[in-house]
Amino acid sequence: MEEQTYLEASQAAGKAFYLRQMQGPVTMLNLLRYRKVADYSGQGDLAPPEPISGQAAYQAYIDHTLPFLDEIGSEVLFFGKGGPWLIGPDAAQWDAVLLVKHPSIAAFLAFAQNEAYLRGAGHRRAALLDSRLLPIEQYPIR
Repeated sequence: MEEQTYLEASQAAGKAFYLRQMQGPVTMLNLLRYRKVADYSGQGDLAPPEPISGQAAYQAYIDHTLPFLDEIGSEVLFFGKGGPWLIGPDAAQWDAVLLVKHPSIAAFLAFAQNEAYLRGAGHRRAALLDSRLLPIEQYPIR
């Protein structure tokens, strides 16, 4: 049986996210598993002239995306290499972890629907074999 992968939010997940009505900043935890070779089929004119790794394609996605994040006041808090779990299942390994803090849900949704951003989002689809995206609300410490 083939393992299910996740690259896009389902309509039900998007609705549930919106209905949470999170207030204030929201941080998105991204767990990323790269393809060995990026798959640009169906990504139009984004394909590079020669095959590249999934990791290189994801870097192209980051390079494309950063100006749109800056525009809405979002910030990359962390982007780093993953690997085997210290606590967790051996089979579930992630190549990279990304934390992006958005000023609000409205700002995130505006970013996610920006047509100029979406024109380069195919780099993400080409790069990833699997992913997870978890919206996180910060607890007050005191």
